[in-house]
Amino acid sequence: MMQSVPESINFAQEEEKILELWKQWDVLKTCLRHSKGKPRYSFYDGPPFATGLPHYGHVLAGTVKDIVTRYAHQQGFHVERRFGWDCHGLPVEFEIDTALGIKGPQDVAAMGIDKYNSECRKIVMRYANEWEAIIGRLGRWIDFKNDYKTLYPWYMESIWWVFSQLFLKGLVYRGVKVMPFSTGCNTPLSNFESGLNYKEVVDPAVIVSFPLLEDNTVYFVAWTTTPWTLPSNLALCVNGNSNYVKVKDVKTGKLYILMEVRLGILYNKEDQYIIIERFKGISLKGKKYKPLFPYFKDYASRGAFEVLVDSYVTEDAGTGIVHQAPYFGEDDYRIALEAGIITRDQKMVCPVDDRGCFTEPVTDFLGQYIKDADKNVIKYLKNIDLLVNSSTSKHSYPFCWRSDTPLIYRAVPSWFIRVQQMCNDLLQNSQSTHWVPEFVKEKRFGNWLRDARDWAVSRNRYWGTPIPLWVSDDGEEVVVVGSIAELEQLTGQTIKDLHRESIDHLTFPSARPGRPPLKRVSEVFDCWFESGSMPYAQLHYPFEHRKEFDEYFPADFIAEGIDQTRGWFYTLLVISTALFNKPPFKNLIAHGLVLAGDGQKMSKRKKNYPDPVEVVTKYGADALRLYLINSPVVRAESLRFKEEGVRDVLKDLLLPWYNAYRFLAQNVTQKVKEGMQFTFDESLAITDVSENVMDRWIISFTQSLLLFVKTEMAAYRLYTVVPRLVKFIDHLTNWYVRMNRKRLKGESGPVDCRHALTTLFHVLFVMVRTMAPFTPFITELMYQNLKHLVLFCDTKETTVSVHYLMLPEPRTLLVDEVIERAVARMQSVIDLGRVIRDRKTIPIKYPLPEMVIIHEDEQCLQDIKSLERYILDELNVRKVTLTKDKQKYGVSLRAEPDHKTLGARLKGEFKAVTIAVKALSDLDVQKFLLQRFIDVLGHRLEPADLRIMYNFTGAAAEDLAQRYEAHSENDLLILLDVTPDDTMLEEGIARELINRVQKLRKKAHLVPSDEVTAYYSISPSDGQLARVAASHAEFIENVVKGPWRHCSKKLGHTLMIAEETQMVKGSELKLELVKGFPSDYASCDSVKTRTVEPFCRYVNVQLCEGLEPRYGATSTMGTVLLENPVCENFLSLPQLRKESELIFGLYGQNFELLLSDASSELKGLPDVDSLHKKTVLVVPKKGESLKVPSLVQGPPVTKFVNVNCGGKKATLLLENPAGNFSLESDVVTMRKLLGCVYGVSAKCLNMGTVEANGHKFSTSDKPLIINSK
Repeated sequence: MMQSVPESINFAQEEEKILELWKQWDVLKTCLRHSKGKPRYSFYDGPPFATGLPHYGHVLAGTVKDIVTRYAHQQGFHVERRFGWDCHGLPVEFEIDTALGIKGPQDVAAMGIDKYNSECRKIVMRYANEWEAIIGRLGRWIDFKNDYKTLYPWYMESIWWVFSQLFLKGLVYRGVKVMPFSTGCNTPLSNFESGLNYKEVVDPAVIVSFPLLEDNTVYFVAWTTTPWTLPSNLALCVNGNSNYVKVKDVKTGKLYILMEVRLGILYNKEDQYIIIERFKGISLKGKKYKPLFPYFKDYASRGAFEVLVDSYVTEDAGTGIVHQAPYFGEDDYRIALEAGIITRDQKMVCPVDDRGCFTEPVTDFLGQYIKDADKNVIKYLKNIDLLVNSSTSKHSYPFCWRSDTPLIYRAVPSWFIRVQQMCNDLLQNSQSTHWVPEFVKEKRFGNWLRDARDWAVSRNRYWGTPIPLWVSDDGEEVVVVGSIAELEQLTGQTIKDLHRESIDHLTFPSARPGRPPLKRVSEVFDCWFESGSMPYAQLHYPFEHRKEFDEYFPADFIAEGIDQTRGWFYTLLVISTALFNKPPFKNLIAHGLVLAGDGQKMSKRKKNYPDPVEVVTKYGADALRLYLINSPVVRAESLRFKEEGVRDVLKDLLLPWYNAYRFLAQNVTQKVKEGMQFTFDESLAITDVSENVMDRWIISFTQSLLLFVKTEMAAYRLYTVVPRLVKFIDHLTNWYVRMNRKRLKGESGPVDCRHALTTLFHVLFVMVRTMAPFTPFITELMYQNLKHLVLFCDTKETTVSVHYLMLPEPRTLLVDEVIERAVARMQSVIDLGRVIRDRKTIPIKYPLPEMVIIHEDEQCLQDIKSLERYILDELNVRKVTLTKDKQKYGVSLRAEPDHKTLGARLKGEFKAVTIAVKALSDLDVQKFLLQRFIDVLGHRLEPADLRIMYNFTGAAAEDLAQRYEAHSENDLLILLDVTPDDTMLEEGIARELINRVQKLRKKAHLVPSDEVTAYYSISPSDGQLARVAASHAEFIENVVKGPWRHCSKKLGHTLMIAEETQMVKGSELKLELVKGFPSDYASCDSVKTRTVEPFCRYVNVQLCEGLEPRYGATSTMGTVLLENPVCENFLSLPQLRKESELIFGLYGQNFELLLSDASSELKGLPDVDSLHKKTVLVVPKKGESLKVPSLVQGPPVTKFVNVNCGGKKATLLLENPAGNFSLESDVVTMRKLLGCVYGVSAKCLNMGTVEANGHKFSTSDKPLIINSK
């Protein structure tokens, strides 16, 4: 049975309970057991480091992965989800270096690699438990027990195999290359690593003069922001096609040579220099100059210290003459190599060590850190009169992504993978993959691949997978080892671990007799090579799991941040292309970056973002998940994280959704208590379709949503799916439930109530399955209650959790595009009307006379007409007028520019554009509303740039403008009459009173079925509010479904539930809610609307003060039939007494019966005719003086239905006492009772359609016709 649902909810606490359920059920393992044998869906999880705690980037990536893999399971796939850990590399080593104060390789050597790596191993999984707890708390299902770690020997062995294959294919070489170098981590970085952490910095910018050897009065001038590279200068470079000049400095008299278009970098005004000569850059080739420093003067014999020519020198920066330090710049190295100044195999001219400190022969700055040495280099040049100018330059500069220290470009010997020669294959394989968003693949990733460079995969570090190359002392013999078994065979040793301390000492004989044994090279792999090898290494391929690998490769899906286009995405593709010339994945989602609220990078040091754990504890994981994935970040844009955004998701989406579910549960449980049999069979959704238009709309919209979700999720477009799901929640809660509350409560009869409840149940049941991958907690919470009423076809085990269920298939037969279109138009009308009410500050409570809806399309007007009653109700207007004739109302449209938006953008042109905008015709503005843009004087203007205004024209323009307020959306225009009359104003005030009653009921935690009387008093008693409270009492009672009484009519023994005093319309209103209804309420409420009499004669019975209804009865009034069928089975006095006892549960009570117009006990029954329609009082016997309530003689106080069976007439009471124990939906009991009345078996009665049941028969003259079989 469905459980009652509390009014309030703490989402975070409920999620904790769901987590406990999942833990008990071992949900992921159970899911995998259920899906065993189904088609496999492979997913690669990029391994994070466990040396730090998860941040919002991890939360976002994990959410995207969780959604897609959950959805894949719901689509009938077997989805293994293994977690992986990146355990090697700079992130770990940097932590140890910082903790132990290690400054460079000499410190590690003194400590010992074995001890150093032991320290690294200790912290690798420092936060593993926290990761598992946080990821689990976020609702992500991932297998931590069957994980992979890059430090596992079997994982490292697969990396060796990958490398050996590349080596045997000739894709590995050793070379010297100028690379990004981290002095903080003492190691080179790959090009993609260097792009991970750019910062705005202010560096020194100097212009330096180089004396020409042939004429020491003439100087070449060069500009640089790295003065520390000047001691290593070996050449200058110019552009041969550009124009250069020799100028005389007016102030100093010195002669300088530089590019003509770059004169502005040295001079502010033309009178500061005199041009002596003009010439092309090519004419400077080969000219020699005097070295700035003496350290490498011997290189002059190799062609150093002369001018070289290359097209990389541009005209947009510097002086047009670039100083060349070949081992500190990629182009510098290339040009010097081409010129023969250096050779590939020579000793490097690189007087800077791994820590970034100067070494020999740079004696003047020996031991100084290069950035610290900048100022001393500048001082040195100034002292020798070669410094022309010194300033600063603000520019973007790369920093180490791990140590956060400035990178330098430095030549280092390294092992490389030949990537450049694979460029076409990389592009072709990339094209065969599907990326979301597509532009990331085509632009950012595509451009990176087109400029792909050879990949330096070696690192001069310690904690990593050692490169499996054993080399002879002369470098002529190189052996690659591809497995542990191979190394054991070569060395004769048993291998248990593959880290440096375990294998560095291992050697094996040279293949050349008499040569020393081969030793392993000292480098380890770049950790990106390790993570890029995870498709193979996680399965220990090819040593194990070959069959599984063939099924899992390439992956169906991967996802990470957009920054991985130069990281993991790239390395995966390079390695898979090199190995198999295949892409490593089929589908990829690249999400954007999560920034702090101020747009800066999130920083623990700055504390500029809230702790994810605290946010989840406060709002719940579902709210955080939905906030992240319903943002621009899933379109690869950046998100400025704001905690209030998570709060708004909770308030605006999850809470209304929960309230819709609670409203369903509340009404279903109430109807079940009243006797309704309620279950849900989804297979009947097509055959048992409600005729109510709103039911059909929400069902159709649900099926359209399912079709959309399936289409878009197949294309991995989360950024289109999630907004549509959010919109669906809005449609369900703010439109369907709100507009059908009365039906769902049963106010339109039991049949219609059942249709409404079944529709809402159907929609919620579809919704919890559809939303389960996105919001796993709230969907599980709802499902655990909903499932009690569902008739499942699956086994009980597969229906335990909503996450075990498959996504429902869309039922296209239930899609009604006409109804969806009509409701969408109705919604537009209602939204426009609400905007006008808000603009004029007229609350919905106050009725308005008329709404005019203008549209040129007759079909649109017909759509709106079909739903007119909803517009009348939602906007509280008396009349809706539909027309195509806009001229009749004299309304025209005009446009005004948005000064704030356009003024800043157009600046000087704003005035002319403003005049043109104001001159736009009504037709122009209508076209703009349809197209959503317009070109004005060459400027494209969009909705944010213009404000649409409305004018009334013609003879009645002034009257129309005062009467109507206009608003439009696209080509739909509405006019709302905002001039209510006095009766409408009074109704609005009555609605204010109703609102106060309803709020107090809610505050007292009452449910609709609670019988409560509202008593009021108003001061002043002669004011408008008091007058309306009295004159609109019947209206108020009909809406609040309970008595509305002045406090002077309150009896002394009443039980107070809640009270409140407040100011309303300038009057003081005191409200009191009292338990129960007064004795006259039933007759005043239900009876007065009844126009049909029962076939059988009857008497009403009234329970008086001193006696209380019991055993489930709550009402004090009931009805007893004096005969049934007509003229048969006449009632006796003992039977009347027994009936009264049964109705009110008075077993064992001492009571007597009085006629309402007598003061003595009823001793015997008068004849039926004289007793008919009277009221009998049920009073305590020998009690105190009796206080007789005011009574209304007349129709029965309970609902009934008249019955005709073969001409024999009877009456069936549908409740007794009034409002209790309803039979309206209990056909079985009704059949039994009628069988007793007619003296036949219930099985012999053919009652026809169930539509015959319901309280509408109490106001109909059409009896229920039944036949005896």
